[in-house]
Amino acid sequence: MVNRRDFLTSLAAFSAVAPLGMPEMAHAFSVPPACLVDGPAPPLPDRNLYMQNEDAFWAALRNQFLIPKDEVFLNNGTVGSSPYPVLKGVFDSYLDTERMAQDDPEQYPIWGYEAYASYRDALAQFIGATRDQIAMTRNATESNNYIANGLELKPGDEVLMSDQEHPGGEQPWNLRAKRYGIVVKKFEVPKPPKNAAEILNRINDAITPRTRIIFVSHITTVTGVVLPVKEIAALARSKGIISALDGAHVTGMMRLNVNDIGCDLYTSSPHKWLQAPKGSGFLYLRDEAIMNKLWNTIATHGWDEPNLKAERFQHIGSSNVPMLAGLQAAIDFANWIGMERIEKRHHELADYIYAEMIKRGAESWTSPDPALRCAIVTVNVAPAKMPDLEYWMWKQHKIRIRGGAPHKIRLSTPYYLQKGDIQRFLQKFDSYKQA
Repeated sequence: MVNRRDFLTSLAAFSAVAPLGMPEMAHAFSVPPACLVDGPAPPLPDRNLYMQNEDAFWAALRNQFLIPKDEVFLNNGTVGSSPYPVLKGVFDSYLDTERMAQDDPEQYPIWGYEAYASYRDALAQFIGATRDQIAMTRNATESNNYIANGLELKPGDEVLMSDQEHPGGEQPWNLRAKRYGIVVKKFEVPKPPKNAAEILNRINDAITPRTRIIFVSHITTVTGVVLPVKEIAALARSKGIISALDGAHVTGMMRLNVNDIGCDLYTSSPHKWLQAPKGSGFLYLRDEAIMNKLWNTIATHGWDEPNLKAERFQHIGSSNVPMLAGLQAAIDFANWIGMERIEKRHHELADYIYAEMIKRGAESWTSPDPALRCAIVTVNVAPAKMPDLEYWMWKQHKIRIRGGAPHKIRLSTPYYLQKGDIQRFLQKFDSYKQA
């Protein structure tokens, strides 16, 4: 278990060595090694501080992130920053595994063929699943490819998805369509949707007798809309259709219980909102009926052993055990903070920036219904052009946003963001508009 109050003090230092010619190599290794970070981690706040002063609690947690104090990071929707406790989990695991001192002479720190039950148990509990229902992958894209390439489909069979899917969700199906003749159909998510029924009705209207799979994002990457996934899963099941959800943005942003949702398949990338290491993801399969319908598309030891259940989808050959340790540290850290607190904070910050952008005349693409948004707000800010505004914010003011042509801004509000950070962004946005 990660000792969060004693970060990196036990780590040996490492050298940062650029590619060198042979004469310089010996000198490089003789140089005193550089420290990985600037000193030990700041202490965590008392967890009870939250009850006394929420702003002080979140401000103290901001110190756990290496993001410089003069930077405002509003793009957690692309990638999160791993805090000190997660980095410690990764580095400690490297120091342990690379000693090659495992008790079993047949055990090596290469992941690819292990069950890693303790890591999967921690993840399963966090997302409302069981160990046998999940495989640890590298990201949602990899998991989505397992689904798109592994399900039995015939030419002409239809996959129904939204018009706001991430390329890592859409393109695996397009590949399958181009190669094997399945059909990809799309329904439009309104910009913005007024309510959940409006989305659900569009899905229902797009279903045909040839629809075999409904594949949608739990939270869309384009606009940050939280889709009514429980109702979508129920609709699919009522018609004998497989439901697959891309939850790349959900793990760590909101409380998640995949078994309660009732979907057949679920994928995610915890490196976003859970702030887990990059290269950590998962694939969820609801029950054995679904597992038996999904072929492995990476074959190595165990691919044809149904008793392994979801585990067989994480057998990929050599990989990276410290990333699993970092994922568990990220889960531990989120549990220490409390997912209820995190989700509430995400809503509050997003609601604040949403209201402020609407005051400034921005056109919302994120739903006005608070139940259909959480920590991502997308607005259209014409006539400001992208990527001009995005680059101006970063190059001139160290404010990182995500722009989209011609006038779109996607704003993410991770829990460690401060109200002052949002106000700084708004001030710069105002000055840009007036220039």
